[in-house]
Amino acid sequence: MKVTWIGHACFKVESGGYSIVIDPYEDGSIPGLAPVRERANRVLCSHGHFDHNAAHNVELVDPGAPERIHVIELETFHDDQQGKLRGTTKIFVLDDGETRVVHMGDIGCALSEAEKVFLAGADVLLIPVGGTYTIGPREAAYLTLELDARYTVPMHYSSKEESFGLSNIGNVYDYAGLLSGIVILSTSTVDTDNDLPGRVIILQPANRAGTAV
Repeated sequence: MKVTWIGHACFKVESGGYSIVIDPYEDGSIPGLAPVRERANRVLCSHGHFDHNAAHNVELVDPGAPERIHVIELETFHDDQQGKLRGTTKIFVLDDGETRVVHMGDIGCALSEAEKVFLAGADVLLIPVGGTYTIGPREAAYLTLELDARYTVPMHYSSKEESFGLSNIGNVYDYAGLLSGIVILSTSTVDTDNDLPGRVIILQPANRAGTAV
C-alpha cells in the first residue's frame, strides 16, 4: 500500500489502482494547508467536524469499481467522557489482503483491551498526537507502543517551524520525544513495499499551502 499524508488527519491510501481518501478537511479550516482536491474511488469521514468531513472535496472516480481495499469501522469516543463533550469518532481499518492500515480518527479516549488486540500489529498506524481535541502526546506514545505497528505515522498536530496546523494543538516533538526509532522524511508518503529504518515516521504534508496535489 501507498499511504500519503495530505495534511491534518487527511490521508490517501492506494493499492492496486484503487484509492481511498480519509478525513478531508474543509477549505480554509487548517492554517498553512491548501484545500483538498483529490480523486479517489471512495471517501471516508471519521466524524462530522469541519476539519474531517469535507467529502465534497474528493471527486469520486468509478465508485462502482470492485473493492480492492476492505474497510472495517470501529466507533469510539472523541473525548474521555464517553462522548459527552464531542460525541463519537470512527477508527478505520483498511486491508487489501496483504497490508493493513489503521486510521485512528479523532480518538480522545482509552481503548478497551479487546480493541487493542484487534488493532495491534498493523503495517501502518495513523495516530493523532496533538491533544486538545484528541489524545495527547503521552497517551499517543503509550498507544503507539501497545499497538506495535510496523510503522506509526503521527497526525493532527501543529508545526510552528513549518507553519501549518491548528494553533491550539500541540506539536509532533512532544510525542516523538517520548519514543525511539524516529525517522523524519522529506516526503509525504510511506510505501509499505519499501523498508524504512525507523518505526515512527514523521511525514511532510502534501498539501502545504501553494502545493496542493
